[in-house]
Amino acid sequence: MFMKEEYNLSNFGYTFPPHLVAQRPLKKRDQARVLIVDRKLGTFRESVFKDIINFLKEGEVLVLNNTKVIRAKIFGKKPTGARLEFLLLKEIDNKGKWEALIKRSKRLKLEEEVIFEGGFKAKLVEKTSQGKAILEFSPPSIRTLIEKYGEMPLPPYIKEELKEANYYQTVFAKKEGAVAAPTAGLHFTPSLLKEIQRKGVKVVYLTLHCGLATFRPVKTQDIREHPMEEEYFCIPKETASVINEAKLHNRRVIAVGTTVVRALESCAQEKEKKPAIIPGEGKTSLYIFPGYKFKIVDALITNFHTPYSTNL
Repeated sequence: MFMKEEYNLSNFGYTFPPHLVAQRPLKKRDQARVLIVDRKLGTFRESVFKDIINFLKEGEVLVLNNTKVIRAKIFGKKPTGARLEFLLLKEIDNKGKWEALIKRSKRLKLEEEVIFEGGFKAKLVEKTSQGKAILEFSPPSIRTLIEKYGEMPLPPYIKEELKEANYYQTVFAKKEGAVAAPTAGLHFTPSLLKEIQRKGVKVVYLTLHCGLATFRPVKTQDIREHPMEEEYFCIPKETASVINEAKLHNRRVIAVGTTVVRALESCAQEKEKKPAIIPGEGKTSLYIFPGYKFKIVDALITNFHTPYSTNL
């Protein structure tokens, strides 16, 4: 059992050098630098991302998140002309209700109307916890609003305007619904994935729609008290089958990104005295902090994370 000090928020802070953050991805995604960490040996070494193939073995399983980021940042105006910025988090029903974050939310009162491009309107029907709000759109289907007028939501440490939306999508993005990219997957290219498969590594996919849980920082002094948001996930039968076969034969399961870790560990069970995955879909609020014992994931490919983030 860890002492209380192990859960002190100060342990998860560090001097963050913003000038070292890449503002745009490399044209050759797999040329990014990577740090290889062996926790058992306590060793660190630098390499290039495409060389991760040298650290994967035949029979192992690489698990990727195929969620696709939607243009969830939209702008509207009050009848007075005041401009407001919204981040759509998730659709609540098919009648036009969406959960959203509103920048400077105090400027918008309950039942007040907002006008958007393309003839769309929304009314603020509820203010919920942690700065979230419920909007009711008219007409109820806002796909055109999102696709034509919405912008790609970017992490706060990215200051430059995104010139090509596809830069912030993985090459295997397929299932729409995320409001943030599973950034660990951005470094893979189609050719690298083919090379990995040719080596005999199984490449499988699941979906976890990155939402508020992915980017909301921890603010409680005791990290265990942080309220973790739910995120939708889906693990196909084929993916679960490949993973379970690997665990049965003591082969590594490598998660690409913390979102994959959350999905897999949320569905872990024991089968024939071996850890296994239950396929299916649902919502997870799993929160992993010091002391957690991993059941499925043996290795993790992830990006560097900002101070005080749950990803750390």
